[in-house]
Amino acid sequence: MKKRPSIKDVAERAGVSMATVSRVLSGDYPVSGETRARVERAVRELDYVVNAHARALHGATSKVVALVVAEVVTPFFARIAAGVEEQATLAHRLCLVCTTHADPDRELDVVRLMREQRADAVILAGGVVENDDYRERMRGYAQGLENAGSRLVLCARPSLGPDFPAISVEYENVGGAHAATTHLLTAGHRKILMVAGPVGLTTSDQRVEGYRSALAMYGLPVDPVMISHGPWDRDGGYLRMRALLESGPEFTAIFAGNDGVAAGAIAALREAGRRVPDDVSIVGYDDVPSAADFNPPLTTVRVPQAELGRTAVRLATESSRETSGREHVMLGTHLVIRDSVRPLAG
Repeated sequence: MKKRPSIKDVAERAGVSMATVSRVLSGDYPVSGETRARVERAVRELDYVVNAHARALHGATSKVVALVVAEVVTPFFARIAAGVEEQATLAHRLCLVCTTHADPDRELDVVRLMREQRADAVILAGGVVENDDYRERMRGYAQGLENAGSRLVLCARPSLGPDFPAISVEYENVGGAHAATTHLLTAGHRKILMVAGPVGLTTSDQRVEGYRSALAMYGLPVDPVMISHGPWDRDGGYLRMRALLESGPEFTAIFAGNDGVAAGAIAALREAGRRVPDDVSIVGYDDVPSAADFNPPLTTVRVPQAELGRTAVRLATESSRETSGREHVMLGTHLVIRDSVRPLAG
């Protein structure tokens, strides 16, 4: 078996001391450009891999950022991942994307591994059920990462407060839902069905909150039967809309919890002979890339997913350590008006 190259081999190839190689690799000490170039060339030629445990003993990070999501097949998470990867590249970091399939034990394993590898940041993205267990788990993650010189970033989910030792990057979720519902109200609709996500999920709950606040602004009561909770993918939207058409309340407009739900709802409406927007107006949320190609093109709320990812990495890699990682950023959303809403006749 071929012997794995050591830091001594790199030093001999570059014509410098092992201490100089260590300084170049850690990036924490000033080294001349010529010396740095010689060391980096030797590292490439020898295919030298830095020992993570040795690096940890010297207090350096591994120049890695890890994005942890439930899954990456949906456009929402895929675009956040694209933003994380883009900014990580600009910051000269390696980007790792880890999926948990919503399994807390798998999430814990990823965080522990990244702590051991002294990643610059671990970015947890997406909505959650915010309860005491979640808060305790996040505090444990944040403290453990901070002790290892790393940072926890909560992305596209609510902040846990100014005293919580984590960076938070979220978006104006309630405001976006308020704008979507208001758009339907200004078109004359009063019987607006809200096809939301699961009860307790922060992303869905905030959108329901925005729906409620828009109705309240118009002095309209919130009828619980007009809010449908459940899976919020295309199949969930389709199946729920079929059931609502058979035995649900009357409605002239729909606020779909996300664009996948909107796609399923439109398919069920079409099967039932209900035209969009002639018979039913509909607004979605997220502005996935295909929303403009829906039939009709979907009016929806644009979420800056890629910018969420970029901002998460930027704050984690550029902010002063003296802040203890307690930065908080709120990004805006806005309504994209297309052809799926029509003023209510009469």
